[in-house]
Amino acid sequence: MGMTARVLAVDAGNSKTDVAVVAADGSVLATARGGEFRPPVVGVEAAVDQLAETVERAFTAAGVTSVDHVSACLANADFPVEEERLASALHARAWGTDVAVRNDTFAILRAGVTEPRGVAVVCGAGINCVGMRPDGRTARFPALGRISGDWGGGWGLAEEALWHAARAEDGRGTPTSLARTLPAHFGLPSMYALIEALHLEDIPPARRHELTPVLFATAADGDPVARAVVDRLADEVVTMATVALTRLDLLEEETPVLLGGGVLAARHPQLTDGIQSLLTSHAPKAVPKVVTASPVLGAALLGLDATGAPTETHTRLRQHFEP
Repeated sequence: MGMTARVLAVDAGNSKTDVAVVAADGSVLATARGGEFRPPVVGVEAAVDQLAETVERAFTAAGVTSVDHVSACLANADFPVEEERLASALHARAWGTDVAVRNDTFAILRAGVTEPRGVAVVCGAGINCVGMRPDGRTARFPALGRISGDWGGGWGLAEEALWHAARAEDGRGTPTSLARTLPAHFGLPSMYALIEALHLEDIPPARRHELTPVLFATAADGDPVARAVVDRLADEVVTMATVALTRLDLLEEETPVLLGGGVLAARHPQLTDGIQSLLTSHAPKAVPKVVTASPVLGAALLGLDATGAPTETHTRLRQHFEP
């Protein structure tokens, strides 16, 4: 082994898992990609078993068997008790001397900032927001959907679009082009036909997420109902960011607000402009930025933070992922 393996970085989400083995000087010894990480569905041990396959591939490629520090940013780690359970399960694998588990939104935040300071709002399948300061203070939300007060995310937007379109077609709601564009996406003539196909699962439930881009396209064509849904998402993003900034006493300081996840990374003009405008009025010192860097970079940077690595080490690591 030529270099000391300092950090095992893990970014494990609902659709895929990325891991990286990082040397003491910040160079990346190996990376590997695996499948989904869903402890609520398969159980903690089974999920960690799946993760272990990916970690072992990375360790083999790096020529190591363990590291100093495991920095794991994991989906479904929404409460401290869940972080503790997952940390215990990872520690039992003896991949590293110490283990830190965080919600995967922290990886996106850290990937987009030069120091652990800022707020990130992620809008992918769901919506979440976290914030952090160099002194270790954090702000976060449970982000479990409607039961924790959330609105938005790709699944929520698709559901909202279907709701408006169904009511428009049968006369209960305001007319909207969504009643035509949503079923047309699947080659169907009406919302009635689409509702039937979804109910009978002739269209697999997983394909509902395809309706979110249709919503944005319909909004871009000027449909008032679709545009109102997009405006509401912009308001939700800014509301979460403003609350996190306030909790961390960062509202009066110039602070990065990172925007990540597929919905925000797509840079839909109405949504992007709406977020910028609302931030200007609610948090004028916030500096919005779309993050496109791989979240495993953020997990690795958090690992280097924990080991007290110097700035040049962070720079070398970032250069690997952002050449």
